[in-house]
Amino acid sequence: MHFAMPPRKTSRPPPYAARNSRPYIPLWLKNRIRRPGQPRVVVVGCLVLIVLIWLLRGSGPDNGVGLATPVIGTGAPIVIVTVLDQKKSPGWIEAIKKNREDYARRHGYKTFFPNNTDYPLRGAPSSWAKIPALRHAMTLHPTASFFWSLDPTALIMNSNIALHTSLLTPQHLERVMIVNEPIVPPDSVIKTFGNLKGDRIDVVVTQDKDGLTQSSFLVKNGEWAKYFLDAWFDPIYRSYNFQKAEAHALEHLVQWHGTILAKLALVPQNLLNSYASGPAHLKHGQYKEGDIVANFPGCDKEKRNCADEMEPFLAILRGEKN
Repeated sequence: MHFAMPPRKTSRPPPYAARNSRPYIPLWLKNRIRRPGQPRVVVVGCLVLIVLIWLLRGSGPDNGVGLATPVIGTGAPIVIVTVLDQKKSPGWIEAIKKNREDYARRHGYKTFFPNNTDYPLRGAPSSWAKIPALRHAMTLHPTASFFWSLDPTALIMNSNIALHTSLLTPQHLERVMIVNEPIVPPDSVIKTFGNLKGDRIDVVVTQDKDGLTQSSFLVKNGEWAKYFLDAWFDPIYRSYNFQKAEAHALEHLVQWHGTILAKLALVPQNLLNSYASGPAHLKHGQYKEGDIVANFPGCDKEKRNCADEMEPFLAILRGEKN
């Protein structure tokens, strides 16, 4: 007697799509759709409303984090950054600060006066502090257009000159830029580019008889400026023990990195950094009346006194009528 055997289960079950090709709808939504008096359009409308609210929250001016994005160029045209040494004479320090503040007030600029001990230099000379000071100023004034690093060895002598209009426009820069000039005079093989456009410039420097100067220079606010300052402040450069510290590091950086040289404008020294004493550029570096800056490079070193050397110039400023 033979019995019918149950059908053998296949080892190849049909694909999932074959079992149920219809999309899954939750039971609560299915009941809601089928319930009389509440058409599907109500449910769809609620879903659309939720999506719209989510999109509106994510596209507001604060990008969902409660902070507006700073817009460069809507703040002060220039922020003057001077790093001070609190070991110097308090009277001289106040004179330096007043010199910058008077000029800044006249043209709508801002000032920033950090101390040279505010930043960890890891044994490097204190003159390196100007670089992190600029980065610090950028965080305090994110909407400013330019930052002017001006050493305390310099005085602003001509308050009538507004740098943001007299020098920093693309048209003015193109007119005064020194092109095809050796970075380190007199015969460096690396020279300033000859085809730069004023609107592509992000750092403005001068040159004295010995090379690039960094006692008075300007940096345009932006991501490139942060890259430039971070590269300059690299620990490996601070450990090189350059003879002139950050000054020689700057020359090294400019000569070996074309991306930086391509953003650099070299301008006549008397437009930004005239020397009242020291190795001025032979053609256009010695201070004369009417120049914006009188610099006394090295007056803060041993056996010299900035307050004494500057006193005749400070006397002129005290008697100046604006």
